[in-house]
Amino acid sequence: MKPAATRPDFPIAELLPQLLASLEAHPRLVLEAPPGAGKTTQVPLALLSAPWRGDGRILMLEPRRVAARAAAGFMARQLGEAPGDTVGYRIRFEAKVSARTRIEVVTEGILTRMIQDDPTLEGVAAIVFDEFHERHLAGDLGLALALDVQSQLRDDLRILVMSATLDGEKLARFLDAPRLTSAGRSYPVAVAHFPARRDEPLMAQLKRCVAEAVAKHPGDLLVFLPGQREIGDATRLLSESALSGDPAVLPLHGDLPLEAQSAALAEDPDGRRRLILATNVAESSVTLPGVRVVIDAGLAREPRYEPNSGFSRLDTVTISQASADQRAGRAGRVAEGWAYRLWPQSQRLEPMRTPEIAQVELAGLALELAAWGAADLRFVDAPPPGPLAAARELLQRLGALDAQQRITAFGRELMALGTHPRLAAMLKAPRDPAERALACDLAALVEARDPLRGRRDDIASRWQALAAFRKGRVGPDANRGALAAIDSAAKQWRRRLRVDAAPPDDAPAHLLGDLLAHAFPDRIARQHPGEPRRYQLANGRMARIFDDSALFGEPWIVASELRFEAKDSLVLRGAPVDEARLQRDFPERFFEGDVVRWDPEARALIARRERRFDRITLESKPAGRPDPALAAQALSDAVGELGLDALPWTEGLTQWRERVRCLREWLPELGLPDLSDEALLASREQWLKPAFAGKTRLDALDEEALGEALRSTLDWSLRQKLDALAPRRITVPSGMERGITYEHGRPPVLAVKLQELFGLADTPRVAEGRVPLTLHLLSPGGKPLQVTQDLRSFWANTYPEVRKEMKGRYPRHPWPDDPWTATATHRAKPRGT
Repeated sequence: MKPAATRPDFPIAELLPQLLASLEAHPRLVLEAPPGAGKTTQVPLALLSAPWRGDGRILMLEPRRVAARAAAGFMARQLGEAPGDTVGYRIRFEAKVSARTRIEVVTEGILTRMIQDDPTLEGVAAIVFDEFHERHLAGDLGLALALDVQSQLRDDLRILVMSATLDGEKLARFLDAPRLTSAGRSYPVAVAHFPARRDEPLMAQLKRCVAEAVAKHPGDLLVFLPGQREIGDATRLLSESALSGDPAVLPLHGDLPLEAQSAALAEDPDGRRRLILATNVAESSVTLPGVRVVIDAGLAREPRYEPNSGFSRLDTVTISQASADQRAGRAGRVAEGWAYRLWPQSQRLEPMRTPEIAQVELAGLALELAAWGAADLRFVDAPPPGPLAAARELLQRLGALDAQQRITAFGRELMALGTHPRLAAMLKAPRDPAERALACDLAALVEARDPLRGRRDDIASRWQALAAFRKGRVGPDANRGALAAIDSAAKQWRRRLRVDAAPPDDAPAHLLGDLLAHAFPDRIARQHPGEPRRYQLANGRMARIFDDSALFGEPWIVASELRFEAKDSLVLRGAPVDEARLQRDFPERFFEGDVVRWDPEARALIARRERRFDRITLESKPAGRPDPALAAQALSDAVGELGLDALPWTEGLTQWRERVRCLREWLPELGLPDLSDEALLASREQWLKPAFAGKTRLDALDEEALGEALRSTLDWSLRQKLDALAPRRITVPSGMERGITYEHGRPPVLAVKLQELFGLADTPRVAEGRVPLTLHLLSPGGKPLQVTQDLRSFWANTYPEVRKEMKGRYPRHPWPDDPWTATATHRAKPRGT
């Protein structure tokens, strides 16, 4: 090891002894520290000396490649080393680690793969989640996996979650972890909103703002822009502008070469002022020396689910208030600074960034969860059930999950490609080398922005533009830059998949569709026999094409982009498909046989002999008497559509179900089944379908058969316990049996005439005495007099007043002075008494 460089003085330093002591005593910790506190580079180095580490490695998760390289490089320099010695990094397509590496900085997808490949995390002592406030989906998944590893396999594993702007108290509660806070060090920053002129484009407003800031303030300038395209536009615009002092204009984003990134992260070698144009990678993850001025466009590229394409794509969105504050704080790291905001002061921002898990497509997550094999991972924010269910349905169509939603061998192959499962399925489908090369082109085309201007709904025209670009020809309606980016992405795919064949010079349009069908099996569509511009999709829905569609007349198509609308979806982009190729590639999705289904209008079963591809009906004709097994399944499915109210419920059956639900809550140790609407519908194959045996109508199921079916959810011993612990009726002191009414979520009710309870001191209870009945005490005429769960208090305090009022109204009924010793009765007094 070379002599260590002088350690910088960071505010986090005074907190490090407390941090080490906390992790010595507790395996989890939340650390809140603002940008500039030094948490990213000083905390991992401090952990090297922790006794619990032994010789184990420290993994630190960084959300961005730029930050991972920069953090590893900075820590290595402090040790007098180069990256790859004590400190290394591992990002997509690049790694600098060795057997000596003890701090390994990794990006989010890398961490997920490491945990999936080695759930014991052998040789890893701690995982540090840096910049967790960015709430990327992969970071949330990584934390959930790490917590599962810690609880199931590695109670010695340390987990440290670090954040600049996050609800640390909420996160600490979730993790059951201590929480430490560093004040950091910052200087005052004057914030101003730089007004746009009427109808002024962003670039023109930015140019004016930069000119004013350069002229008025010292130091380097940091400009936040949403993405690479805007950075490129601004770089050209500002490089050609006559700015005071002629500052060096430097871009900073994740796709830059390493040398260009390093230039933006270091002081100018000639001492010039720097004008750094950055994405939100500069928000908190990297250190930019000398910045005194921040100019913020208030925009960022963040992933959002795009239902037209079926993917999550980067969308330009307004940043949160937390991000705006963090960006402004970048100007106050070395001295007082200035922040200009390019949005009106009246504009209100959302307080915090929305977690990606709540707004992106979840097929990749669902595949990772299936590979992990645990359905109960703890997420800071749970995946929304609807999108997660849709993702699993898609994975089943792709062949990545089986009917029980377990990952298949093919699913593991898709996961290994590290891209969206749709694209992975298409890339794995062809066996012919030329087709594999063509699939790489299509993957690049699907992921990219449209290279053609104007509205064309066929994939073929886009691929043909790409093929022409490779020959040096670019049509008037094509974007050269977009085609170059697509060509570059296709080359990367061919390298990753070790495809030696060059893409073909020409390909029939249906071949493009035949390959795309593997990515979009739910969007394979067949032309409607009577309406040539309408298509039935494999998922059962309908779609239409444009009036001037290039796809008009094709009997089969696949839609790579669909706009979902109330009636028919609109095909925005697609390609023709060869039916013979479908039969070859998807034989399991073709079906021929008898089908029985529920007709909601006729309220009866219909039996048909059908030939289908998935949910596309190719041929249908009447069949004879329904097969009993198919009929029972169809009636059970009908209840799934119509709901449980379609069944012949009686008050007695409803009460039986409520008794089970109440007792399940009161005595969970009994293990009673869940009889909620959702659970009964989900399990109807087990309890309801057998009751429909031999029936062809819903109303053929009578109350008795429904009761038997419902009671079948409990074995004999549980039925006995139900009757004993949550009885239907109870004997009161008058000797009569009176019914108890149960309602889940509320105490059970016993409605009884007051005279029938004379001599009873305490409120009756059920469920082994744990639950008191709510007594509705009634007058002789059946009117409520009092509601109570404390009968003893009623006799002592309220009964005298009730007696005084009721004695004159019901003189033929007993109203004794002493209800404790009086004889209970359900009758009036005999005449003459």
